[in-house]
Amino acid sequence: MQHIFNEAQLNRNTQSSPKTSNNNKMPSSTLILLTTTVLTSFVVSPTKAYGSSYSTTPEEKQCKGYKPMESISTYLTMNLDYDLADRICCNNHVYAEPFGYHLQPQVNFYSKLNPDQETVFYDSVCGLPLFVAPRGRTFEEFVQESKKHGWPSFRPEELISENVIIHKDGRMESKCLTHLGHNLPEGGVDRYCIDLVCIAGDPSFLESKDTGAALIDHSEDVIESSELDLNTYDSSAENWSGKYPKTKERLITAAIVIVAVGTLIFLVVVIRKRMLKNKEEKEETKAMHSGKEEVFPIKIQSDTIA
Repeated sequence: MQHIFNEAQLNRNTQSSPKTSNNNKMPSSTLILLTTTVLTSFVVSPTKAYGSSYSTTPEEKQCKGYKPMESISTYLTMNLDYDLADRICCNNHVYAEPFGYHLQPQVNFYSKLNPDQETVFYDSVCGLPLFVAPRGRTFEEFVQESKKHGWPSFRPEELISENVIIHKDGRMESKCLTHLGHNLPEGGVDRYCIDLVCIAGDPSFLESKDTGAALIDHSEDVIESSELDLNTYDSSAENWSGKYPKTKERLITAAIVIVAVGTLIFLVVVIRKRMLKNKEEKEETKAMHSGKEEVFPIKIQSDTIA
């Protein structure tokens, strides 16, 4: 993010200010530049990009260096864009599939689901189970919330918590390092806004020793599809994790800082102008008195001579 103030322009404006000495310019400039630094620290996340709190190393490439499985293109007889899936799921931490993509005619997502039973959604790269829905609500409630927000929306009870990572900034990815979407809470409860193209996998893909199985770190506590029993499984996800994008809070804080520092700068400028004016008045008074002292003796001398 670029600084809010342009330093070069700031210097030009300062140099062109009338009746201001060099010593008087520095404090205001310093305060403004300090304000920029403070605001940047509040508004801009310390990470490289929105949602990129997870720092990958060469050994931890996104999707672990793999691509989505080819079968996602015809997931549940839908016509999904494979290039879109590759870009969003494995080469991105920021963006999402288009708003309302799940409703487009070639997708028509909800018509492909059985409204009378739960559906398990799998990682598009490695085939790990990630979500099961609807759970704890009706099929219609699941559909309506998803349509309202523009992407498939899941709740904590529907998350296979062992297989998903929620970062502090709300970014979500699977244990295979597949980007999934973001946690955007609503009504005091976590709500997972998820890209359909990233949860359109085939669980049988895990059976391949050269592909799916290689993506699973069995040292971690993951649940594979063969181990998932929907009759007994209970998600351990918190209703409120506190992990979500803090953009709104940062903007509010930045606004408060702008007002506070702006007020301080204004007061400093007013006080300095008043001090300069008082100083000039004192110098003028002193000069007038000095002039009288120089003339007065001459006047006395002339009177004496006369």
